[in-house]
Amino acid sequence: MHLAAAARYPLLAVEEAQERITAQCWPLATERVRFDAALGRVLAEDVRAPEPLPPFRSAAVDGYAVRTDDGAAPRRVVAEILAGQEAPGPLAPGEGAWVTTGAPLPEGADAVIMVEQTTRDGDVVLLARAPQPGEGFHHVGESVGAGESVLERGMVVGPAEIGIMATNGVVDVAVHRRPVVAVLSTGDELVEPDEPRRLASIRDSNRYAVMASVAATGALPLSLGIARDVAAEHEAKMRAGLEHADVLITSGGVSMGNRDLIKEILEAWGTVHVGRVRFKPGKPLTFATVDGKLVFGLPGFPVSSLVTFEVFVRPALLRLMGARVVERPRARVVLAQPAKPSPDRTEYQRAAVRWQDGRLVATATGVQASHRLLSMVGANALLIIAPGTAPLPAGSEVEALLTGPLG
Repeated sequence: MHLAAAARYPLLAVEEAQERITAQCWPLATERVRFDAALGRVLAEDVRAPEPLPPFRSAAVDGYAVRTDDGAAPRRVVAEILAGQEAPGPLAPGEGAWVTTGAPLPEGADAVIMVEQTTRDGDVVLLARAPQPGEGFHHVGESVGAGESVLERGMVVGPAEIGIMATNGVVDVAVHRRPVVAVLSTGDELVEPDEPRRLASIRDSNRYAVMASVAATGALPLSLGIARDVAAEHEAKMRAGLEHADVLITSGGVSMGNRDLIKEILEAWGTVHVGRVRFKPGKPLTFATVDGKLVFGLPGFPVSSLVTFEVFVRPALLRLMGARVVERPRARVVLAQPAKPSPDRTEYQRAAVRWQDGRLVATATGVQASHRLLSMVGANALLIIAPGTAPLPAGSEVEALLTGPLG
């Protein structure tokens, strides 16, 4: 990509690039799956309870089901009801029934007095006090009413959501289809990790790291291998990706060199919406649409590839899956050491954030060079450093994108 060609792409602010990407994203079609196969999927519909929960009056404690209009008088025990058993006939005045937690209440009973407040003498139970109407049991629909929404469209299904569907008897559910994401590395210098490394060659890490990032979103990664710096090979592999996937991600080949071919190919095939971003690391990030499919051209440096994925690609994939929340949480953090800003671009610096003395403190993960993949190891945040010329002193407060659990 020559300088004159690069000039066709204005340097966009991070927010404008994100807006242009978002404008091209909408949820994929839906499909129905069994509830216990929905882990990690995004609901495409509200899930409603087909019946109330609990569906019957059930004892909340071990004790005696009684009629409260009998006051504190002794009761004759006429039945013992265990969880899972049907309740016998109605209680007559002066009668009580032993019930275990979860057991149904017999008709006529309007309270359960816990066993600790009673004394049993044969088939007679003595009460330490008069029970109150409604105590000691769960009412029908106390947790969920029939027809009530228990899970909302756009929620990601986790263990609790699966449990809710199971307890409500919802055996299949509509979810958005997971996008297939084809990932291609480009460059004559690349070899596979298990191949002998030639002189001046490097092992391809970007494709594997990006595919892992894709999988972490819940999308389905598809490897396209490595394309050498030949236009025909780029085009063949990219066409294969667009044929078999919903999204194509390339790594490398988006800068300004004579053998950076991605932008020109995408210009010929579709519409390039983003060609450069005022962003570090990852200025040459490219985003295009081809026949309605999304294409992201990520920079070739390992850190640039992963950081641009995190900031621009991950939210797009979550939108395709219909997720209601697509952005990472943000927080204000305190710098443990000085931070040097980029003079002309917003920089996302890698850091480890932890709680310390009631504050979130950020420690940089070493040299922030875009080729140094070790700066991503142990990082759970990206510090958003505004452009400037003066270093930010230790103790400064900045905004951070939280990408992992806090230390």
